[in-house]
Amino acid sequence: MKKVGVAILGLGVVGGGTYRILDSHREEYKRNHKVDISVECVLERRKERAIELGISEDKIYNNIAEICSNPEVDIVVEVMGGVEPAKTFVLAALNAGKSVVTSNKEMFCKYSYELEKAARKNHCGLFYEATCVGGVPVIRSLLDNLQGNRITSMMGIINGTTNYILTKMSTEGASYDEVLKEAQRLGYAEANPSADVEGYDAAYKLSILSSLAFHTKIPYTKIYREGISGISVEDINYAKRLGYAVKLLAIGKNGDSGIDVRVHPAFIKQTHPLASVNDSYNAVYITGDSVEDVMLYGRGAGALPTGSAIVGDIIYCATHTSFQYSPFDNTENAAPGTKFVENFESAYYIRLNVMDRAGVLAKVSSIFSRCGISVAQMVQEEVTVPGENIPQIFITHKTKEHSVRKAEQEINALTGVASVGSIIRVVN
Repeated sequence: MKKVGVAILGLGVVGGGTYRILDSHREEYKRNHKVDISVECVLERRKERAIELGISEDKIYNNIAEICSNPEVDIVVEVMGGVEPAKTFVLAALNAGKSVVTSNKEMFCKYSYELEKAARKNHCGLFYEATCVGGVPVIRSLLDNLQGNRITSMMGIINGTTNYILTKMSTEGASYDEVLKEAQRLGYAEANPSADVEGYDAAYKLSILSSLAFHTKIPYTKIYREGISGISVEDINYAKRLGYAVKLLAIGKNGDSGIDVRVHPAFIKQTHPLASVNDSYNAVYITGDSVEDVMLYGRGAGALPTGSAIVGDIIYCATHTSFQYSPFDNTENAAPGTKFVENFESAYYIRLNVMDRAGVLAKVSSIFSRCGISVAQMVQEEVTVPGENIPQIFITHKTKEHSVRKAEQEINALTGVASVGSIIRVVN
């Protein structure tokens, strides 16, 4: 029986989950896959953490060079997070002839071209299913199962923290700040939550997924990004009233006008499958020219779901003698001539706070007309307290992003408009 040795770099939540899966399922993998996968060593500064998991002291290393020189190690699993020293350690492992499995979406998104070059040179495998959407097998689906299609679009909820926050705001009516504090207390959000709530995490994942889907390099710097920190309970309540849910969506489209990639909050029809994806669950909705619509759904984070994706890559690596790499020219930047859509098209939810006086609506409508914006729905609340501002709500037909931003500037300058409260894109 083939024996495969594994080294795990980091025994945090995901690293610990990966070790537990490998240890508890070892005999099952022998029976089902005819391969004996053993954890030969770990790289972990907190020795007590490794011992707590049942790892003997002689397998606890504190130097990447020891792992790279260990002939019993065939696969190195990197679950440290962050760019450095993770990138240096992964490159050292690849250059030592070790295949690598990683869950590090930021490092992989920014430096996959460099890592893949080292993997090719040293005839190693480089696997990264766990970088995107936790335990949901979206990478393997794009690499293998959907290759017979031209993928025209993908849309997903790919960050569990923001989906948890928006779900709680919707179901409990709590404010963004209240739910964020709760998410931090429960461990769903970091002490510094900006990577999640400002959309960076989702942008890294969308860069990886859209590059695979569209067979061309999509740098994360080309992705329009907007987070959820400006979303209010008021907007979520209007969404429900109008038949929508509010989600942080990662959207990629490959059309005649170019590649449109963006991460932002959006109103999505309650009848759409993604609208019912709640809490820390994630999902990716993919459209291909032959398969039409496919949705992949599951846990987007956590020790065992992410560990499941990592172990799946380990088994794939252990049972294959040849490795596949990116189905596109994986370079630092986008290929010359790649066209990206900046002035993208969408419908919009626009909430204004206006003074209760005649003629304000006519002035707003005139600006919309000049900017080429057509209104599909409009809600104006009754005046309850004389002299107070009242909300005006508009849902537009599809229009251009730049047109909406031009209208926003002109509306903000109007006498009678206290503020433009919110502008949120609408996905139909």
